[in-house]
Amino acid sequence: FFRMSTIHHSQQIEPAIRDFIARSLLYSEGGFPYADDVSFLEEGIIDSLGVMELVEFVTKTFHVKVEQSEVTPAHFDSVTRLAAFVRGKSTEPGMET
Repeated sequence: FFRMSTIHHSQQIEPAIRDFIARSLLYSEGGFPYADDVSFLEEGIIDSLGVMELVEFVTKTFHVKVEQSEVTPAHFDSVTRLAAFVRGKSTEPGMET
């Protein structure tokens, strides 16, 4: 997995998310076959269990704390939304590593 110090505010957040979803949730060696703004839920890419795996991935990989109230489609329903959420969380005071 990527370390936060190498991806902080970089363009590597989306590739890390796509790679995790392709390998761990879609079980695909061919990468993530969707556009970054495609809805995970509408397309059936992930289910509720997949969302919880995404939360764990985000917490461990990007070292951000995810509150239960933040686990919403607004944050976790596309690569674009999730990357924006991670970037927002990683700029919060006290989240530096």
